[in-house]
Amino acid sequence: MTFLHAFLLGIIQGLTEFIPVSSTAHLLIGQVLLGIPSSNGRMFSFNVIIQLGTVLALLLFFWKDIWVIVQAFFLGIWHKKPFETYDALAGWLVIVATIPALIVGFLLKDFMDTLFSNPILIAGVRLLLSAMLLAVVEYFGRHERSLESASWMDALVVGIFQILSIFPGASRSGSTIAGGIIRGFDRPSAARLAFLMSAPILIAAGAYESFRVIQMPGTTAFLPYLVAGFTAAAVVGWLSIKWLLGFLQKHSLYVFSGYCAIVGLICMVISLS
Repeated sequence: MTFLHAFLLGIIQGLTEFIPVSSTAHLLIGQVLLGIPSSNGRMFSFNVIIQLGTVLALLLFFWKDIWVIVQAFFLGIWHKKPFETYDALAGWLVIVATIPALIVGFLLKDFMDTLFSNPILIAGVRLLLSAMLLAVVEYFGRHERSLESASWMDALVVGIFQILSIFPGASRSGSTIAGGIIRGFDRPSAARLAFLMSAPILIAAGAYESFRVIQMPGTTAFLPYLVAGFTAAAVVGWLSIKWLLGFLQKHSLYVFSGYCAIVGLICMVISLS
């Protein structure tokens, strides 16, 4: 890997983590096109670190929302009125949305590892399924509710949809946004709901994988490339969130559905050839 490779892969991660098109599939395709083997320990550590870059972008973009929710959550517990305000309730809703994916991800971890024996093929299948999912929810969604109307059932449904994102090639943002739209939220509200409710999962997964990276030999020597990829992913990730929320104000999910279908077919061709 060169610094250019690290920079380009960081850009790919930043562009595709929050836009509903699957960052995992795009990173795998990017590695294939750049001639970088994906089966070595260094690429595992690199992918983990650049994902942390997009987690940082998420936290920085929504830091005001997150800070208000965290404050209200703990103040509600302190005053023994945990659901008194919307912000306090939002903290509990995030927890509810996080639990399903945490449980399923833990139980199916070994099974998920076996799927990566042919990651491009699995990514292609999941991208094609994501294309259908986005098209279906866009067609049937009511697009009328705002974020402030979120309820316990909304959090549970988004959490269940977030389970889909643990499979290779699935888009976390696409799955959770689909869950929000199924519940009748307008597109920007569904996206904000998805991002806020996926934050704990991203942080937990990033912390766990980072611990594994620290234990791997040669990580220190690889540090400059990690920094380059992390920085590119964080900056581009922040810009991607800003762009997506603006885009969804006036546009549908059909464009992402079509894109996922095209990239999914490309993955299938790459795998089978």
